[in-house]
Amino acid sequence: MTHTLPGFISADEVLGERLSPAKVRRLDRYHGNQDLLEGLELLDLAGPFKVVSPWELEDEHGVRRINTSGYAALPFGDGHPELKAFIARYLQGNTSMGLPQQSTSAWRAALQSNLIRLLARDLPSHQDSRVFFSSSGTEAIEGAVKFAKAARPKARHFISFGSGYHGKTFMSLSLTPNAEYQDLFRPLVPGAEHTPYGDLESLERLIARLHPDKVVAVVIEPIQGEGGVNIPPPGFLRAVGELCRRHGIVVIADEIQTGLGRTGHWFESAAQGLDPDIMTLAKPLGGGLVPIGATIARKAIFEKMLPGLSSKRHSNTFGGNSLSMAVGVKSLEMLLEGDLPARSKRLGQEGLTRARNIMRAYPGLFSAVRAQGMLFALEFHPMIALGKPQSLRELAFEATAIFGLRELHLAGVMANLSLSSKRTVRLTPALNMPQELFDEMWNRVELAAQRNPRSWSLLKNTPPSTTVRLAHFALTRG
Repeated sequence: MTHTLPGFISADEVLGERLSPAKVRRLDRYHGNQDLLEGLELLDLAGPFKVVSPWELEDEHGVRRINTSGYAALPFGDGHPELKAFIARYLQGNTSMGLPQQSTSAWRAALQSNLIRLLARDLPSHQDSRVFFSSSGTEAIEGAVKFAKAARPKARHFISFGSGYHGKTFMSLSLTPNAEYQDLFRPLVPGAEHTPYGDLESLERLIARLHPDKVVAVVIEPIQGEGGVNIPPPGFLRAVGELCRRHGIVVIADEIQTGLGRTGHWFESAAQGLDPDIMTLAKPLGGGLVPIGATIARKAIFEKMLPGLSSKRHSNTFGGNSLSMAVGVKSLEMLLEGDLPARSKRLGQEGLTRARNIMRAYPGLFSAVRAQGMLFALEFHPMIALGKPQSLRELAFEATAIFGLRELHLAGVMANLSLSSKRTVRLTPALNMPQELFDEMWNRVELAAQRNPRSWSLLKNTPPSTTVRLAHFALTRG
C-alpha cells in the first residue's frame, strides 16, 4: 500500500521541473528566509535560475547571464560535465561505506593523502600533518580553534582581524568583527580579540597587552574575501608567522576562500611566506556540488586534540562521508590536470587590467578595483554622500552595492555582495571559464559602467517604484 501526504512534493516533480518559478518563489518565501527572498525579488534577482552551461544561468524569461557568483565555491562552474559524469560513475560503481565513521575509508584516505602532498610541496614542514573533515568552512574554523586550544590549554585569547570573515557559527562569528552579525548574539565567546588587518605594530601591541602566554592563536585570511578582497602589505603574513613563532602562538590560516587556486596559487598563505600551524579549506574542494570542509593541523597539534581514548573528542556525523571525499579527490585532480591555479593567475592579471581601464574611464562610479587571481572586487563610490551617524553612512554604502549588483545583473553578470565591505561587489568566476566568456564578462561590466557613469546613476536608473518598495522594506524589516 502506498501512503501519500496531500501537498507533498515528490523528487520526480522537482527533477522534472514541474514546479513553476512562481510556485518555487512562493514556497521558498513561505517556509524559508522570507525577508531575504523578498528583498531579492524587489531587485529582480530571486530566480530560480537554470544552469545552461557551467558558466551561464538562464532565468524564466530565457535571459542568459554569466555567473560569477557562488562566493568562490564554484571552481569549475555550476555542474561541470566531467564532475557530474564522475559522480554518476561513483554512484553506480562505488562499494565503499557511505558514512565510515568507525572504519578506514579509501576515499577519505586518498583525499587526506592528496591534500598533504599538495601542501607539503609548498610547505615541507607539513609532510606529516593530519586532516580532519567536516561539512563547511565555518565547521573547519570551529575545529581549527579547538585544535589550537588543545595545543595551548592554559591560554584563553584568540586574535583575528578587522574586516575579516570566518563564518557564522558561534566561535567563527566571535572571530568575525561585524556588528551586524554579532550584536544580537552578545555576549560572544570570551577571549576573542581583533586588531587592524595589515598592521603588524598593532598586532604586536595587542599580543604584549594580553601577554603572549595567554594568546592561543592568531586567525588570519591571507587575503580578505568578504572584506572586499583586501590584500595585505608585502611581508605582513611572513612577519605574523615569525612573531607568533617567537612566542609559541598557533597560527591558523583561513584559506576557505583563497585556497586551491582561486588567487593564482595553491595556497595563498604559502605564496606570501606564511607557514601556518593549522589551515582551513572548504569552498572549491567540493567542486560546487557537495559540502565539505577540511582542517589541516601539524601532527603534534592534532595528537594533543585527539590522543588515544580521547580520539573521539571531536567528531561529526557527515564529515568524511565517501561521496564528499570522492568529489574532493576528483576536484583536486581537475585542478591539477588543468593547471587551474596558474590559469587563475594569468586571467586574474588580464581581468585586473580590464577593471582598472574601466575605472579610469568611469572614475565617478568606482573608487577602487582589486584583484588577486580570479578574485575581483569592484568598490563603488557611495550613491549618496552622508555624514554622521555611521549607521546612515553604512546604509548608504550597502544600498550602493545592492543597486550596483542589480545593474550588473541587468548587464548580464551575476555577482556577489561582500559581507564585510558594504559598497563592494565581488566577481568570483570559475577558474576554467572559457576565455571568450571571461572577456565577455568584462565587456558586460563595462556596459553596466557606461549605463551608470557616476554612482548616483545607480539610483537614477532604478525605477522609482522599486526604490520606494526597497526603502519601505528596509525601514519596516530592518
